[in-house]
Amino acid sequence: MMSKTLRLSDGQTAGLIEVGPKDRAGEPLLLIHGVGLNARAWAPQIAALAATHRVFAVDMPGHGTSTPLPPGATLPDYVSWAARVILALNAGAVNVAGHSMGALIATGLAADYPELIRRVAVLNAVHRRTPEARAAVTARAEAMAQGTFDAEAPLDRWFTRGPADATPRAQVARWLHEVDPAGYAAAYRAFATGDDVYADRWEAITCPALVLTGDGDPNSTPEMTRLMAATAPRGRAVVIEGHRHMVNLTAPDRVTQALRDWLGTPLMAETEGLRA
Repeated sequence: MMSKTLRLSDGQTAGLIEVGPKDRAGEPLLLIHGVGLNARAWAPQIAALAATHRVFAVDMPGHGTSTPLPPGATLPDYVSWAARVILALNAGAVNVAGHSMGALIATGLAADYPELIRRVAVLNAVHRRTPEARAAVTARAEAMAQGTFDAEAPLDRWFTRGPADATPRAQVARWLHEVDPAGYAAAYRAFATGDDVYADRWEAITCPALVLTGDGDPNSTPEMTRLMAATAPRGRAVVIEGHRHMVNLTAPDRVTQALRDWLGTPLMAETEGLRA
């Protein structure tokens, strides 16, 4: 994997992993991770999909080597940032896949910048939280803003304590301890208030849309996944049994296959051509 620094139109920089030569025939694929992590969280998918696509995995603002957004940034600010990243890649319209907070950003890209997006995939996304879930995530955001953070709490939500999850859990724990606390807290606040920002936009997202989660994810539930997919004109829901929030690390082969299927879905213009 090759790491680089991408300079954006506003002068800010974004840390990026890029795999695949620039003349690769495959379509570009942009991967956006979740809060507290970094571009390396997509390692299994980067390795597998680089054989057929030019893959870019970006560090979110305030994570990895990406500069943070201004204080008080909301989800649409992160979406605008991601649009600037796509333009700076100079690769044309991209396929975009996001996980957790990255999934909310990917949804916003498909809603606000459809000309930049070929297909959208959202993994372990939240959608219209219950009042109880909203209160819990808001409380966590406020605690982070005050400098209180217990890394074991998200790990227990994201993984089981069984031996099958031990290796990815340990890796994610290291990333959580590496992340800049201010960058994490800022993104988490946007994440906490972002579950309904684009909730009404799914029916207007007409590109192929994959919506995926694990059946044991207590916050990004199968019900949310099925609702988003059912609302999108070209949506498809995938629920992977026996896994939680970090399903791309705990079930990498199954997630990668779902992404391969999604990347093979014809675009609208191609579909119309087949009907002609």
